[in-house]
Amino acid sequence: MSQLGLLTAIAAVFVQMSLLAFGGGTAVLGERQRQVVEVRPWMSAQEFAALYALAQAAPRPNMLITTLIGWRVAGLPGALIATGAMCAPSSALTFFSVSLWYRFRDAPWRRTVQTGLMPVTAGLIMGGAALLARTTSAAWDTAALTVAALLLFLFTRLHPLLVLGAAAALGALGVVQ
Repeated sequence: MSQLGLLTAIAAVFVQMSLLAFGGGTAVLGERQRQVVEVRPWMSAQEFAALYALAQAAPRPNMLITTLIGWRVAGLPGALIATGAMCAPSSALTFFSVSLWYRFRDAPWRRTVQTGLMPVTAGLIMGGAALLARTTSAAWDTAALTVAALLLFLFTRLHPLLVLGAAAALGALGVVQ
């Protein structure tokens, strides 16, 4: 595939992600992974998970994974195209619809739409989390660590950074691979 064809494919993938990303880029994490690993095998699932981890370790914005995918696939032009394609369509849509959304702030249909989109967003984010857990928990020790972290998140009030820090320390000490 030519460089122009590759950049066009990157733009096509991320333009659709931009318009589907209710609740932010994390909401389409599962679809993003499916597109770049399965539909267009630009990288392996493990490479995707590693890029996601790197993106999450960096200070915001949360959609840095998009830039890293573009970089991995097509270098600097790919990073710029992926980032622009992920940001521009949803930003334009928001810009042009915000006055309409504000004008109908007291309309019953607006509250209904907003209430209906909340579980959609939550479901999309949980789907992405399940996909990453399945990809990164290939061995029994990493699967046990994932389950332990999930249980700590659900049943304690520990700060998430403490749980993630402990998991990172276990990995650094070689307890889990």
